Amino acid sequence: MKYFIVAGERSGDLHAGNLAAAMRQLDPAVELCGWGGEKMQGAGVQILQRYEELAFMGFWEVLKNLGKIRGFMRLAQQQIEAFSPDALILVDYAGFNLRLARWAKARGIRVFYYIAPKAWAWNKSRVHQLRKYTDLTLAIFPFEVPFFEKYGVPVKYVGNPLFDEIRQFRPAPAFLADRGSKPVVALLPGSRKQEIEAMLKTMAELTRTLPEYQWVIAGISTFPRAFYTSQGGTFQLVFDCTYDLLSVADAAVVTSGTATLETALFWVPEVVVYKTSALTYAIARLLVKIRFISLVNLVADKEVVKELIQGEYTTENTGNELKKLLSDNKFRERQLNEYKILTETLGDREASKTAAHTILNF
Repeated sequence: MKYFIVAGERSGDLHAGNLAAAMRQLDPAVELCGWGGEKMQGAGVQILQRYEELAFMGFWEVLKNLGKIRGFMRLAQQQIEAFSPDALILVDYAGFNLRLARWAKARGIRVFYYIAPKAWAWNKSRVHQLRKYTDLTLAIFPFEVPFFEKYGVPVKYVGNPLFDEIRQFRPAPAFLADRGSKPVVALLPGSRKQEIEAMLKTMAELTRTLPEYQWVIAGISTFPRAFYTSQGGTFQLVFDCTYDLLSVADAAVVTSGTATLETALFWVPEVVVYKTSALTYAIARLLVKIRFISLVNLVADKEVVKELIQGEYTTENTGNELKKLLSDNKFRERQLNEYKILTETLGDREASKTAAHTILNF
């Protein structure tokens, strides 16, 4: 069997890589081709397009690059036709992938969607696209199943793939071996250039304001060191080892996204922060129909971690929340107890293996 996989972001590449590895384990003869990055390539997927060129973030950024995005769509269609797969596996990246699903379905190509569009949060019209253009949606949050079923979308909960990645993780024994007695605070500014730029200034100010903590920024090696140090500050900078950092952190300041859930699964108390352009935020306020932005709070359906968004994301506010997490034992324990409930809600099934088995035996 032949499968074409499309992942347009770093997290998608990670989960698609684990899915591909599980598919190969179950069926060594399977042929895999697609768009992604190092994780997928390491799992034996022939990569035809790197995801780094596809990461357009925010309404204005997408509008500016519409021509380029259309060109990528034509390229994907040509490559899929040339590969002639038995099925197309789309991983997250909804704006692009749903259009590709419509094209594929019209040509009789079976379509699986892994890590579904967040139609329960905004742009509910996407749920109708999933119903019309996909054969099966593989959900990674339990609450997604009743939501999608209500709209007639074929759906199956396969577990959360972050558990798979964390199960495989083994911390480096020497990581921050000389960290001393100061509490370690992990700073996770995100994975995209625009969001990192928006988050770094306040993070740098924090490191100057609170010298009693040891600050460590989780960087990504696709960006140079100078990109992270441009705002000044007093911190250590480590690259491509976020899990190592979380394994030793006493608390964290985390940009809203997948990392908020990863931090919780490492049992690290956290403050969730986010800031974007005024235009993007104004449009998001009109479109997004959820009470929370962090995955931790969304899964729990209540405030487990503090969210500081836009104007609330200041040095003072973030510092105050961190102090409570690091010095108020009752406050800290309350968040950790909620993490326990969160993990029980998500369950412990092996998502990648379950998803792979479901696709191969569909």
